[in-house]
Amino acid sequence: MNQSFYDEFTILENRFWKENPFVRMTPEDTPLPTYENEKGRLPRPVWDGHDDVLRCYDKTWALAFSNLFKPTPDTGFVSNFIDTAFNGCIFMWDSAFILMFGKYGARSFNFQGTLDNLYSHQYADGYICREIEESTGRDHFTRFDPAATGPDVLAWCEWEYYKNFGDRDRLAKVFPCLMAYHKWMRANHTWRDGTYWSSGWGCGMDNLPRLQPEYHEAFSHGHMVWNDACMQELMNCKLLMEMAKVLGREADTAGLQEEREHLIRVVNDILWDDETAFYYDLWKNGKLNYVKHIGAFWALLAEIVPADKAERFIAHLTNKSEFATPCMVPALSEDHPDFNPAGGYWKGGVWAPTNYMVLCGLDRYGKFDLSHRIALNYLNNVVSVFNDTGTVFENYAPCPDETTGKPRPGDPSRGDFVGWTGLTPITVLFEFVFGIKPDAEHNVIRWHINLTERHGVERYPFGTDATLLLLCDARENVHDEPVVHITSDSPVTIELFWDNDTKSKVIEPEVNT
Repeated sequence: MNQSFYDEFTILENRFWKENPFVRMTPEDTPLPTYENEKGRLPRPVWDGHDDVLRCYDKTWALAFSNLFKPTPDTGFVSNFIDTAFNGCIFMWDSAFILMFGKYGARSFNFQGTLDNLYSHQYADGYICREIEESTGRDHFTRFDPAATGPDVLAWCEWEYYKNFGDRDRLAKVFPCLMAYHKWMRANHTWRDGTYWSSGWGCGMDNLPRLQPEYHEAFSHGHMVWNDACMQELMNCKLLMEMAKVLGREADTAGLQEEREHLIRVVNDILWDDETAFYYDLWKNGKLNYVKHIGAFWALLAEIVPADKAERFIAHLTNKSEFATPCMVPALSEDHPDFNPAGGYWKGGVWAPTNYMVLCGLDRYGKFDLSHRIALNYLNNVVSVFNDTGTVFENYAPCPDETTGKPRPGDPSRGDFVGWTGLTPITVLFEFVFGIKPDAEHNVIRWHINLTERHGVERYPFGTDATLLLLCDARENVHDEPVVHITSDSPVTIELFWDNDTKSKVIEPEVNT
C-alpha cells in the first residue's frame, strides 16, 4: 500500500478496520489449478439441443482458469486471484462480478479470495482503492480523487457467495472490512442530505452521458446526486444488517436502518419523476437530468421502489423504444440522442454486470418470468456472437449489424473477456435461464422451471459439501408439471415453481449414501 507521509496525519482509524484479518495475513503459497485438471469437477450444464451454449460455457471456464495468478512478493496481496483481464490491475467493480460466476468453481479454486487482496490493502480509515496494480500492489488513485473508489458492491458479492455456500467463517472475516468501507463512503462520498456521489470511472460506467456539459464525464462528480451510488448504499445497509443477524452482531449496525429509511425517503422524493416513472440523477442546479440509464435499476436490487410505482418503473425494460433492444439490456435508453446502436461503450453497450444486477433486481419484485425472458435474450445474443468468433466479449451491441443482421460485439469491446462476461454462460445460464436459485442459509434450492427442453446441472455445488444432480425432463409446454430427477449427497430441500410461478411443490431429493 503506497500511503504517503501525510496519511499518518489524515487517516482517522476506523474501529471496524482493527478487526480486518487480511492486513496481517500470511500470503497464500499454493499451486494454481489448471482447467484441464479441474474441468471434471466443475458443474456441468445439460440442455438438449443447445450444444453451442455448452461449448461457450466450456470456453468461458477455460479462459477463467488461464487468468489465475499467485500474489507477487512484496505487493501486500495475500491470496491467489483471478485477473480482471484488462490492464494488469485488480479492479473492485470487475472482481465483484467475476466472483459471481467464480463461486460455481469454488471447489476447484478459491475465486472469492480475489477480494482478500482488496481487503489486505484497506486503509485504517476504511478506504479501499478501486484499482490496484498486480505487480506492485500500488493504488492507481489517491483516497480523495473522485474516481478513486467504487462502485460499492463488495457486500453484495460476499452475500451472493454466502447464499451459495453458507460460509459463516468467511462472512465473519469480511464483515468488519465491509462495515469500515461503508463508513468511509458515508463520510466522504455524501452530500448534506445523505445522498451519494461518484464519477464516471468511480461508478464503473465510464462515458455514460449523465453530467452537465461543463463537467468531465469520467473524472468529475459534477456536484450531482448519483442515483446508482445512492441505490448501492441503500442495498449495502440492508445486506450489512442481514450479515449482522447471521453473525449475532446487530449492535454493530446501529444507525444503518436509520440511514436506509432516511435515504429511501430522500431518493423517492428528489430522484423519482412520476410523469415518466423513472429515477434520474439530480444536477447541482436542483434539476433532474432526465437521462434514462441502467444505473437506475439498482433501485430494484435495493428494494426501494414503492409498490404503487414498481409496475410502471419495470415497464421501461419491456419498452422497445427504451431498454427492450434486440440485445438486452442497453446501458442507455434507445430514445436518448447519444444512444449508439453499435454500443459506444456505456452509450448503449450491453454489459454482463449491469444485466446481472437487473435480473437479480427483478427477482426481488417477483418478476421471475421477465428475468427469464431477458436472460434468454441476452444469452442467445452472446452465444450467437460466440458461434461466429469463438469467444466472448467485454460488452455487446444492443442492435444487430446493419449489413448482416447478426448480433455483434460492442464497439469498442475486448475479446476473450473473462472478465465479467463469464457471468453470462455460467451464472445467468444457471440462475435465470435454468432458474436455479440457491439459498444455503436455509438449505433450500428454489428452481423456477421455464424451459420445455430437457435441462439441468450435474455436479451442482451447494452449501459446505453438498453436490447435486438437478435434471428436468422435456415437456410438451410450460403448463405441464415438470418431471425432475434430483440426487444429493446431503439433505437439502428443493422448491419447484412452474407455469409462470403459479404452481409449486416441495420435494426432498434422493440422498446418495
